[in-house]
Parts: sequence; C-alpha cells; structure tokens
Amino acid sequence: MKKCLPFLGKALLSGVLLVVPIYLAILLLLKAMASVAKLVRPFTLLLPEWLPAEQVLSLLLVLAVCFLIGVALLTPAGRSVRQWIEVNVFERVPGYALIRSLTRQLAGDSGEKAWKPALAEIEDALVPAFIIEELDDGRYTIFVPSIPTPLAGAIYILERTRVHQVDVPLTQALQVVTRWGSGAKTLETAMHRANNQQN
Repeated sequence: MKKCLPFLGKALLSGVLLVVPIYLAILLLLKAMASVAKLVRPFTLLLPEWLPAEQVLSLLLVLAVCFLIGVALLTPAGRSVRQWIEVNVFERVPGYALIRSLTRQLAGDSGEKAWKPALAEIEDALVPAFIIEELDDGRYTIFVPSIPTPLAGAIYILERTRVHQVDVPLTQALQVVTRWGSGAKTLETAMHRANNQQN
C-alpha cells in the first residue's frame, strides 16, 4: 500500500497539471467563439447549409486573432508591451510570479531563479527544499515541501551556508518529494559534487 500511494499521488498531480490547462484553454476558446459568432453570422449565408459555418468561421477568426497577437508579441515592441503587462498587472496577482517560475522550470527553463532544488540544513538534518529567492543580505527564502505533496509545506529564511543548491532538474527533485524521499541520494550526490567543484 505504501508503494502505491506515491504512484497514485504522482499520477494524480501529473494528470491535473495536464488536464486543467487544456480544459481551461478549450473553455476560453469556446467562450471566444461564442463572442465572435455575431460578427461572422452575415458570412454564414454565403456558405452551404450543411456546413456548421458559424462555428467554423468563429474558430478561424479566434485562431487568426491568436496568431496575429503571437506574431505581434515576437516583435521588440510586442515583447515590451508583454513585459509591461506582466510586471504591472499579472505580478500583482498573489502567487503569479511563483507559479510562472514553477511552470517555466517544469518546462525546462534553467534560467529561472526561483524553485531551484536544494538541500537545507534544518536542525541536525538535510531536507529537500526549493530556493524561492535570494535576499539582499545573501540569505535565502526557501520552501520545504510536505511529503508527499510538493505544493504544500513551510517557508524558511536561512543563512546561505545552510542552503546547498543541487544541480538536478526540478522534476527530479519533485519526484523525491512525491516518493517519500526515495531517490534523495541523487540530491546528496549532486550537493557533494557541487561542493567539490567550489573547493
């Protein structure tokens, strides 16, 4: 039974992270199609009756708008506008920056500074943790997840000497948490390798 629980937790989390964004994207697409249906209604008269013209034209119009916005965001001006919106609107939403950083890390973006896997010294033990930010005085804000739920846990502010970054992908560190610590030896090996490189 103990071996089944980590698998069930990981499977559920993986399914939720895949299904929820797809579901929300489809919901938004259908809502957008319903919004533009009135605009395309005059053009539906030009098409055969057997064709679901209103839905097809609405979908094409929404996809065309998404494409044009995507092209605009690839320009220098578009990138500036996106960055301004992100900083002045989205980052004011509590948790947005952390969730964005987490999803980028899960997508393989190694340039992200938050959610860096680490081993933290708490009392007389090393515990799996994630570096959330570095403070101006050099200390770290770290998140220590609860086992086996990686998105619940405790926040600590620790001296830099008590936080050891480990050079492993975020997904591998999350697996250690969801598997009740199984695989933690890879984190410790990575910590010792990093310490040897610094010395």
